[in-house]
Amino acid sequence: MIEILNPAQLPRAREAGALVGTILHTLRDRVTVGTNLLDIDRWTKAMILEAGATSCYVDYAPSFGSGPFGHYICTSVNDAVLHGLPRDYRLADGDLLSLDLAVSLGGKVADSAISFVVGETQAPEDLAMIDATERALQAGIAAARPGARIGDLSHAIGTVLSEAGYLINVEFGGHGVGSTMHQDPHITNTGRPGRGYKLRPGLLLALEPWVMADTAELVTDPDGWTLRSATGCRTAHSEHTIAITEDGAEILTARRVA
Repeated sequence: MIEILNPAQLPRAREAGALVGTILHTLRDRVTVGTNLLDIDRWTKAMILEAGATSCYVDYAPSFGSGPFGHYICTSVNDAVLHGLPRDYRLADGDLLSLDLAVSLGGKVADSAISFVVGETQAPEDLAMIDATERALQAGIAAARPGARIGDLSHAIGTVLSEAGYLINVEFGGHGVGSTMHQDPHITNTGRPGRGYKLRPGLLLALEPWVMADTAELVTDPDGWTLRSATGCRTAHSEHTIAITEDGAEILTARRVA
């Protein structure tokens, strides 16, 4: 399903995006060395419920997962890159943490992810990898406008990631959002320009470049959810939900101070 919002529905999508951006900004500031992943999940739950929103993850049970996710945020550490199931782990200095959050507010969904290094030990290669995903995200957003094709976005994202030296996995990528979290169209992180669905105003898209330092192969944890690099290398993930407008792309999940 591809859902197109009418102008009266866009304010609700903006509210959902603002909440996601605020929560991720708050978590980024609050997480320190020694923070437990389960505490991050509890903090997220409290902020979602306080806002009168609903988690998109707790009851989420897609074909690629193992039963309902059962938590409020994805917490992926170091070699984990996607769908990191929160667990009893205290973050150490130098850990590379990715947080991925989707909520529904007022009947509309927003989805976003950030990666950052915890503590004082900031390895240059980690920072470069995070920067590559953020630059790829911005390139994809810049390519998003009415009349553009999904392949234009994929190509823009993939060009940045490839030029930075990363291999690209196409199993998981961006997607449409709206009244539900995962909708068509699927947006791979590399592709051919001029191909695919034509963008139109009212379309909401979650763009999410992610890479692993030296591989494109994923393995699944015994928990049935957490996806890790097959080689044990570090990973990074960046994501925004955008709305296609008459003027281009509007970022709905910009980081905001509460």
